[in-house]
Amino acid sequence: MLEIHHFSYGLVTPVLAYVMSVVGSLLGLRCVARSRIGAGHPGWLVAAAVALGGTGIWVMHFIAMLGFSINGASIRYNVPITLLSAIIAMVVVWIGLSIVNRRPKRASALLGGGTVTGLGVGTMHYSGMYAMNSDAIIDYDMRIVALSIVIAVVAATAALWFTLHVRGWFATGGAALIMGVAVCGMHYTGMAAMRAHHAMHLSPPSGAGAVQLLTPLITIVSIVAMGLLLHLGVTNVGEFGETADDTAPHGYWPTR
Repeated sequence: MLEIHHFSYGLVTPVLAYVMSVVGSLLGLRCVARSRIGAGHPGWLVAAAVALGGTGIWVMHFIAMLGFSINGASIRYNVPITLLSAIIAMVVVWIGLSIVNRRPKRASALLGGGTVTGLGVGTMHYSGMYAMNSDAIIDYDMRIVALSIVIAVVAATAALWFTLHVRGWFATGGAALIMGVAVCGMHYTGMAAMRAHHAMHLSPPSGAGAVQLLTPLITIVSIVAMGLLLHLGVTNVGEFGETADDTAPHGYWPTR
């Protein structure tokens, strides 16, 4: 069995992955809070899905994969499948948010939304792994795979609960820190399930190198994240008065 390294660059990749997960979670939670204020424009849920699913989950996964290596084997990435995994992440987060946003007081909606989102996050993770081409033979310990899916469902349910109950920048920041731990925990649990074996007579893998994908990825995500931060900063919502307004039914415009 070949030796696998998850931290080829030391703490750089896990720390950066965690930071991106926290930033995506923070933006996602704030966008959901905006969706519940006033008329609750549905575009905020889309923005939340892009922030949480795209930045908080998918980008975290890919940055963590930058530190992944297999001794004696090459690694490349299938670009279309990698991008498909990003779409999966954002779509399942949007579905989960939509479920709990329609019935915020029902535990069944929270559990259903968390299950759908968690299974989707697991699908995103393993489709992203499927996009990885190598001249080694890869297999998985299915017991650890199952554990990673359970963690994903629990983490997704907790994240959706946070979107319903967390108010204000400080509380949201604390929730985002916890969500970052959960997302990273799911990723590295899933990665612990991987086994690599030496293969004879396999041709070098095709696809893009990690850095080739990461450079444009960071640029695009940085632009989107900065745009969301600027929009969240310039729109007036009465920051510390959100608690009362967030519970207002859709279509109601609070008066001040």
